[in-house]
Amino acid sequence: MGENVAIIGIGQTDHTLKRPDVSVGELINEAVRLALEDAELDLKDIESVLCSNMDFFEGHYLSDLVHTDFSGAYGKAGLKMNTGGTTGGTAAAAGWYHIASGMYDIIMTIGYQKMDESYATSCITTGYDAIYDRCFGTGAIGTLSQQASMYMNRYGCTEEHLALARVKSDKNALRNTHAHLKLNLTVEKILNSRIIVYPLRLLDLCPYSCGACAVIMACEKTAKKISNKPVWFKDTVTVHQESSMPPINVGKGAATPTQTIAAKKLFKRNGISDPRRDLQIFEIYAPAMGNELMWLEDFLICEKGEAWKLLEKGIWDLEGDFPINPSGGVVATNPIGATGLIRVAEVALQIRGDAGGHQVPREIKKGIASAWGGSNYTVLNLLSKSLSD
Repeated sequence: MGENVAIIGIGQTDHTLKRPDVSVGELINEAVRLALEDAELDLKDIESVLCSNMDFFEGHYLSDLVHTDFSGAYGKAGLKMNTGGTTGGTAAAAGWYHIASGMYDIIMTIGYQKMDESYATSCITTGYDAIYDRCFGTGAIGTLSQQASMYMNRYGCTEEHLALARVKSDKNALRNTHAHLKLNLTVEKILNSRIIVYPLRLLDLCPYSCGACAVIMACEKTAKKISNKPVWFKDTVTVHQESSMPPINVGKGAATPTQTIAAKKLFKRNGISDPRRDLQIFEIYAPAMGNELMWLEDFLICEKGEAWKLLEKGIWDLEGDFPINPSGGVVATNPIGATGLIRVAEVALQIRGDAGGHQVPREIKKGIASAWGGSNYTVLNLLSKSLSD
């Protein structure tokens, strides 16, 4: 049986469009120092350092080797990950495995991205014919727009519902001191923003951000000795599907979305029969508002075609029955190499009661965090306040 794993330290920078005042290494170091301070540890206590980053967005190959002095990895065991948009979620899962395997007692996993170092849009939107595919958009944005269109056509969701979901996320981001975009949005303002690829408008989509996040994990014996508020990392599931266009169960024989496969595995293993009863929070990796609504259904949080109806009732609000992205989510903050790890950190902060202005106003005992990326990867992580629950 593997070791039990706890999150005992969290550090997160403020996120913004540009950070000309720091190098990539200095940005990483901000999160590292905050995590060590939160855990009340010194760098010498950390046995292994894991790094997560989309190297080619910044033009630095294997950037963890360049930044060892800043991350604290010098002279320590380590690992570098890049799995697309899921990278931060993979970093959390890899950290869990390092402790659960019994190899280490204390590790630190770091996600980071300094998006003002290069023009990342060209990396995200390449690979399609400029003439033949121009009506669909290209790359990630084209895929997201097609997903949103299919969801709307099949279940009756409208552009107004996408806008309402974005307003919900923005209200949460306004309460989060770390969030990048705090826009004080209205449905009207969103619907008046320019269309990028129908039905997605500029304000429906995630930004790219500069930021870093560091999470310190420890085995049960060590965590109980040095932390008075450990958050238990209960389980993790990763599912791959080699398709850039995840299906939405349209017609007979459609492939099952990776989100559904991950949710079924995680819920079955952990005795979760009713997610909205057995969990209290979900930090979902959704790069566009259509995905948030569609994937709530794919993750089995509600029935097909229900997410936008429950949105109208305020179920997903911070003060609602099942808060979604109290942090503001990916549409508010997106330093890609850190984005999935931020989801995990935010759930842990909610469980600890340390989320500050965007703290959910009731006890959070258990929550999940997801990550999504290229080739339709899904990573789903489960965190709990209690080790026995």
